[in-house]
Amino acid sequence: MRIAIDAMGGDHAPDVVVTGAVEAAREWEDTTIVLVGDSAKIDALLGKDKPANVIVRHASEVIESDDEPVKAVRRKKDASMVVAGRMVKDREADAMITAGNTGALMTMGVLVIGRIKGITRPALAPMIPTLNGTGMLALDLGANMDSSPEELVQYAIMGSIYRNKVHGVHQPKVGLLNVGTETMKGNELTKAAYPMLEQAPVHFIGNVESRDVLNGPCDVMVCDGFAGNIMLKALEGAASTIFSALKTELTRSFMTKLAAVILKPGLMKFRRSFDYSEHGAAPLLGVDGLILKSHGSSNAVAIKNAVRQARIAVKNELVRSISTEFSNGSEM
Repeated sequence: MRIAIDAMGGDHAPDVVVTGAVEAAREWEDTTIVLVGDSAKIDALLGKDKPANVIVRHASEVIESDDEPVKAVRRKKDASMVVAGRMVKDREADAMITAGNTGALMTMGVLVIGRIKGITRPALAPMIPTLNGTGMLALDLGANMDSSPEELVQYAIMGSIYRNKVHGVHQPKVGLLNVGTETMKGNELTKAAYPMLEQAPVHFIGNVESRDVLNGPCDVMVCDGFAGNIMLKALEGAASTIFSALKTELTRSFMTKLAAVILKPGLMKFRRSFDYSEHGAAPLLGVDGLILKSHGSSNAVAIKNAVRQARIAVKNELVRSISTEFSNGSEM
């Protein structure tokens, strides 16, 4: 198995990317890690103790976080992200991982690798942590601001296959993000999507309200990227505010500091459950190759976990399973 990693993508690249890749290579010796990017910088970080299953593929350009996606992908032919994508397209790599520009990744996935036949738009599908510890796959959370009812059905099918193949969830429960649980609640999009999801080859449980998301009401939640991204950022902001307020209160006096010592193990465990690094990366579902998008602020642990995630997806033939499902008539 060969996994290409965009060594230049992300807020802390290439340092943490290389560190995470090396840790992954040492744990899974049967996997070849291809670090794509500035070979001089990468080699300097690897040093003399480079694992035998880590190789470097030089790329002379980098797509920056503020680059316009379409122009960057078309003009920067030798950008690390684009080179890694071509490796997947040409079957030189079984998967690719990047913490780089999300818009550029979406564009690269469509223009360089291409969509699976029957898929209208690929969707970014991150895991949202839940209190029961199982997490919930949500798509789309920002790759596409607008979606059609047919595309929400495609998201549901792809998300269900991912939860089954990568997480081993039998008959994943699918929910539709809405403003109420009643059947005819919502806007024109959700009203049109609801009956279509009922007829789709998924285990549809109905509407899900955002206030219930962290309780894990379903295994897969579908929504358009606009609503999904607002919900995600609201959750992130709320979690950050709560942890900050707790820290302030627990350091206010001697007694609260004493209480903090007792509560610390439980609070740390709770905080880790909301840590993106523990969940690895979000798959870009719908492209004809395995692409995983790590958080822009990913640390080495997140990169290593993304490799673990990619290995499972490759072994369970995720992309082929999605392609087969849609070639058998699930396309809308």
